[in-house]
Amino acid sequence: MSPKTPAPAVRPHVAPSPHIAAKENVTHIMLWVVAALAPTAIWGVWNMGLVAVVLLVSCIGSSMATEWVWNRLAGRPQSLIDGSALVTGLLLALALPPRTPWWMGVAGGIVAIGLAKMLFGGLGWNLFNPALVGRAFLSVSWMGVLADVRPFPGGWYEALDVPAVAGHDAITGATRLAIASADRAAGGAYGVDLADHYAPLLLRNLEGSLGEVSGLLLIAGGVLLIAKRIIDWRIPAGYIGTVALLSWAFGSDPIFNVLAGGVLLGAFFMATDYVTSPMTPTGRLIFGCGCGLFNVVARFFGPMPEATTFAILFMNGLVPLIDRGLRPRTYGWVSRRG
Repeated sequence: MSPKTPAPAVRPHVAPSPHIAAKENVTHIMLWVVAALAPTAIWGVWNMGLVAVVLLVSCIGSSMATEWVWNRLAGRPQSLIDGSALVTGLLLALALPPRTPWWMGVAGGIVAIGLAKMLFGGLGWNLFNPALVGRAFLSVSWMGVLADVRPFPGGWYEALDVPAVAGHDAITGATRLAIASADRAAGGAYGVDLADHYAPLLLRNLEGSLGEVSGLLLIAGGVLLIAKRIIDWRIPAGYIGTVALLSWAFGSDPIFNVLAGGVLLGAFFMATDYVTSPMTPTGRLIFGCGCGLFNVVARFFGPMPEATTFAILFMNGLVPLIDRGLRPRTYGWVSRRG
């Protein structure tokens, strides 16, 4: 009888964490975000034409070029394949008025990637959302250019038919929000019915930023990302819920205030950025509510009716504090021994 052949020894595989890998990677996630935003971008191009194409190309092209050049000069592996620069450029373009000059789109993309992302160490190290940093830079540097909205040859822009703007050839500012703000300040003297704006804000809004062209498409894209578990529902729910509740508390139409401006784009696609949002579920809910709170306070009591950019950036700065305050309990730790 021959002796049994000993079983081969199992050699352990030693490697740093994480040890459980998911099939989704960064590129997979970024492509889903692009897919969720694509209908909005396409609808904007369909309605606004060449100016929207120029804005998209300038923002996306400068963002990707800046990352490529930075990696090349730093001698680092190219990271364009992860898709984050593509998403940053797309979000920046959607956060800007469609008639933004191409050179401003280029400047915004360079600042978004170079200053807000690569200078911090690249993807995963940035404290603030890069697209919003680019948007804030353009707002502060060329506020007059961004606020100057004129009728576009061909008729895609139409001045609102309300007494507040009657007889004007141009409107400066985020038109619907500015008119609502002026009507509140005048105690309703302009007779603006905010409910009349539901349909255009949902389906075909030709005022404001490129990404505001259809609230319905933004909602559909956000729901898609939630269903795919790409984003956590707590951030947009806290954000949108807080905006609606506080708008109602301040005596304004909550549905209008959710649909108008950049609330939907910010709640679903910018505040949910993995790197610049809290790690814990409770922290994400607090973060979303904080974004909504500062957005509404700035909208109703500040000089800018549209404050989504600065509301999210402000809360980005508080994320380390939120994460520290809600740090999960260490496994196996006890507070007191008997």
